[in-house]
Amino acid sequence: MVLGVGSFAHSTAQILKDDGARILTYLTRDYGHWPPSLAGPTFRKDRYPNPVCLIRQERVELVIPQSIDWAQATWANELVLSGSALLCPTGEGLRLERERDFARALCERMGIPFPRSMMVPDRQAALAWLDANPGAYVIKNPLCGPFSPVHTIVCESLEATRAWVEQANDREGLFLQEYVGRAEIGHMALVSAGEIWSIATNQEYKRAFTGNMGVVAGAPLGGVVEADPDDRYGLARKLIHPLWPWLREVNFHGPLQVTAAFHQDRWWVLEYNVRIGVTSGAMFLRMLHNPGETLLRTARNQKLEPKFISHRRFGCSVTLAGYGYPYVRLTGPEVPIQIMEPLDMHEADVWWNEVRQDEHGRLWATGHRLADVIGFGNTLAEAVDRAYRNIRRMCSPGSYYRTDIGQCLWPPGCV
Repeated sequence: MVLGVGSFAHSTAQILKDDGARILTYLTRDYGHWPPSLAGPTFRKDRYPNPVCLIRQERVELVIPQSIDWAQATWANELVLSGSALLCPTGEGLRLERERDFARALCERMGIPFPRSMMVPDRQAALAWLDANPGAYVIKNPLCGPFSPVHTIVCESLEATRAWVEQANDREGLFLQEYVGRAEIGHMALVSAGEIWSIATNQEYKRAFTGNMGVVAGAPLGGVVEADPDDRYGLARKLIHPLWPWLREVNFHGPLQVTAAFHQDRWWVLEYNVRIGVTSGAMFLRMLHNPGETLLRTARNQKLEPKFISHRRFGCSVTLAGYGYPYVRLTGPEVPIQIMEPLDMHEADVWWNEVRQDEHGRLWATGHRLADVIGFGNTLAEAVDRAYRNIRRMCSPGSYYRTDIGQCLWPPGCV
């Protein structure tokens, strides 16, 4: 059972279905319901307030949460005790993503570089911190979650930081993290059976427009993934493996992704995630011969044998954004999505997001993010070409996509 909606649930569910699994999706939000239904039965939370009843009824072996907010649900403890394998750490392990200052303190304890940061109770305390420690900061919510009052605000100057702090929602406090530049990448690993298994290195294109222009969007506008079981860029060795004493202490098993920035000749942790990434997950799962077995064994804390598909070394994802994105307060009517010529699905995927299909088979945009279009290849150039070949065949009034995914940030360390 996948807990999620839209293209993220659609991709995970369909990839595991293609691998032989029977798939159910528990729809955790009130949009993006049609795409997951293409892979199997879906269940709305307003009709089924507690998914654990379904999990038991359907004898679900594996539950895949796509957000950490499941841990705040009234049924969270019941899910943990249900007997189904859960692809997410629990208890102390969940704090690594959930609590920004916990991750900072843990990195300090383990000798892992982490930018100068401060958690403050309100805007006034944040401004006082800036007076004493002037500089550019990234403003985050202290508690990470999809419904946090503050989503990441990247400020590249002291003046911009002050301006944003003065109007930030400080209901849950603020977390200020020193800005260390745009040279960001991530690394995905799986922790299971006392080992850390490197899977892939990824890079997300977080700014809204071509040329890395515009605001940092709520979800990336695209990304690149490279199969990387040997940890080619050293992120796992430097930023994940040093966590091992703590991982063992809290019995951590599940996905573990680090996002890092290259600054002053070394990598610095920006954040950790303990779930499959919304951009990278749809790519790295397709790079494995045995995605279902790999995820199930991870959730059961068993030894892994991930098997990579040799001709899918790279993946490229490009997002078709709809009217108003990334300024999600701008809304428009449902408008049609046209496929101007047949899509080429050789070594490629299209995962629909805020889209519905009517009784005549026509597609309609129902929100701001319409589709994630993915290509794979033995080289990055092949993957990029396949993704753009398909996205150029789609159009919808007011839609757009970045034209430089895989070209301006890769290889890692570039700006």
